[in-house]
Amino acid sequence: MPDAETIQQVLETWFPPGLETADAGTHHRAFEAWFDGGVAPSPAVARLARAALAGHLDGWTATAHGRLALLLLLGQAPRCLHPGTPQAYAGDPDALRLAEEGLRNGHYDALDHAWERSLFLLPLAQAEGPDHRERLIRLCAMAEAVAWSAPEALRPLYRCAADQAQGHRAVIARFGRYPHRNAILGRATTEEEADYLTTGALTPRRRPPTAARLELVDAL
Repeated sequence: MPDAETIQQVLETWFPPGLETADAGTHHRAFEAWFDGGVAPSPAVARLARAALAGHLDGWTATAHGRLALLLLLGQAPRCLHPGTPQAYAGDPDALRLAEEGLRNGHYDALDHAWERSLFLLPLAQAEGPDHRERLIRLCAMAEAVAWSAPEALRPLYRCAADQAQGHRAVIARFGRYPHRNAILGRATTEEEADYLTTGALTPRRRPPTAARLELVDAL
C-alpha cells in the first residue's frame, strides 16, 4: 500500500495546510505559485518525482488523493525542477493517461476542493498530442464548472483559470502544439509560429486578480 504520510507530504507542497480556511490573499499567492512555476519541491519531493517518472509509484493511483499527488509529481514537479529543458515535459504522457483514467473511475469527482480539481485537470492542457484540441474543448467546460464550484470569494481566480484554458485552446487550434516549446524540444519553427513568437507570446496568459481585489470580493 502507498504511504499515506508521503502522499500527504507531496500534496502539502502544492496545497499548504489550512488552505480550506485561508484568506483570499493566501489563495492568490498559492494560485500564482501553481501557475507561474513558483512551487519549490524539497529534495525529498524531487526524489519522489524521479521515482514517479520511473514508474515506481504507480500504486498511488489506488486512491483519489494518491492519484492527485502522482499527477503533481509527473506534471508539475518536472516543470519546477527543470524549467526550459525537455525534462520539464517528460512526465506529460503518463500524467495525461492517469488523469484521463481518474476522470473515468470517479477519482476526480471524489476530490473536495476547487484547487485540487483544477490541478488534477492540468495534464489535459499540458500534454501535446493528436487529440489535444478535443481535450481542451473538454477542459474548458470542466474549468468553468470548477469556477462555479469554488467558494464565491475565490471565483475570480478560477474564472482566470478557465480563461487561461480558452487561451490554450486557441493556440492549439491554430498550431496543433505550443510554439514556445519548439526550441526546447529541438523542433523546427514554422514561419507562422515565428511571427507569433515575435509578439512575445508563449501561451496566452491571464493574470489572476490581485490579492487586494480578492479581499474586496471577500468583504462583499
